[in-house]
Amino acid sequence: MSSKFNKELQTLVRDKVISPELANKIEQYYATKNLGKPNKLFTIFGIFGALLVGSGIILMLAHNWDDFSRITKTILAFIPLVIGQFMVGFSILKEKSTAWKEATGTFLFFSVGACISLISQVYNIPGELGSYLLTWIILCLPMIYVLRSNAVALLVLILSTYYAIEVGLWNYRHRETPWLYVVFLLAIIPHYYNLLRTRISSNTITIFNWIIPISITIALSAFVGDNGALGFLMYMTAYGLLYNVGKLTIFNKLRILRNGYTVIGSLGTVISLMIFTFRWVWDDLIGKFNYGSNELYVALALFVIAFVMLANMVLKKGLKKINLFQVTFILFWIVYFSFSSSIVVPVILMNVLVFVLGISAIKIGVDKFNFGILNYGLLIIATLIICRFFDTGMSFVIRGILFVLVGTGFFVTNYIMLKKQQRFKQQIKDLQV
Repeated sequence: MSSKFNKELQTLVRDKVISPELANKIEQYYATKNLGKPNKLFTIFGIFGALLVGSGIILMLAHNWDDFSRITKTILAFIPLVIGQFMVGFSILKEKSTAWKEATGTFLFFSVGACISLISQVYNIPGELGSYLLTWIILCLPMIYVLRSNAVALLVLILSTYYAIEVGLWNYRHRETPWLYVVFLLAIIPHYYNLLRTRISSNTITIFNWIIPISITIALSAFVGDNGALGFLMYMTAYGLLYNVGKLTIFNKLRILRNGYTVIGSLGTVISLMIFTFRWVWDDLIGKFNYGSNELYVALALFVIAFVMLANMVLKKGLKKINLFQVTFILFWIVYFSFSSSIVVPVILMNVLVFVLGISAIKIGVDKFNFGILNYGLLIIATLIICRFFDTGMSFVIRGILFVLVGTGFFVTNYIMLKKQQRFKQQIKDLQV
């Protein structure tokens, strides 16, 4: 328990707000409460320590690797793996601390990868990088639930993302759709959901809340094949899904910067729509649809999941609780398939949609007294005007007036918001008095 907290307790006792007996009970309660909690700093250093030890062993072996016989190389390749398994087994049987399990799990994770690589090199076993990553992931996936390790779960997720882009994007000789990435992602979800129920406000959840949507955003590119026109549809739908995930009830308690789903979903939606406000994009899309492709099936699957999630929110919370960002992916589908043979109409509709999204963000910021969201909405409108600066025939006078108006809007809106916030705080103080 911090010294600052103890000082506060002493101040309350001195001012006769609470009795000394009650102060002692509070102090004992928090001291007992924190006994079972893992030391976060020790956990972090344990994980890094495991990484450094594993790296050091590999470097020492690599220095004299060519001088060893094949049998010696094989034994040395398995030694870190055996040590890692022994340490993991020891931590489970002895019910060691979370820090110990995280460290041993991390060590064993990299030992598996090193062992596979070394044995393949010693016996000249052919294979591509994708198959190597696949084997590594499959072998380490059970450790997430055996050890209940967050570090291993994050490492598996990162490795799965690497596997997806390697198999579906970087492997030019034999590209294939990395469907197993979806399996790996779903395999991690139960562990993640258990963390959400028990440790929603922890830093670990914050890391997962950012890594998962980033992973999905990166890996989705591996599902885009020759039909790139429908790849835009996939991403717009994926961003809509991510934003709606961030709006689930379980994430309501989190601050905006702890909710990567909302941030990435919102930014991705706005940036994608901003691209579609240009005429040349729609010009390139005309006549390039292939309705029997994997891209369409992936987009449809994402649409169904996002739509079902949105419909469930409407039933539980009501239509008034739904904002424009949550339904933008549906509007985009309508425009995409209804006006794709035209150019002027979809361009106008996309510009209007981006502008209304900016207004919607401003309204959300005002309602929540959130200057960040408020200025985000103003930034959307300002960016839209800048984009139109380059592809319209407006005179410099009109453009200058628009910039002045937007700049004035930044100052005026923030000033009104600040005054409103101050009046609200004053009303609360008056009620308390």
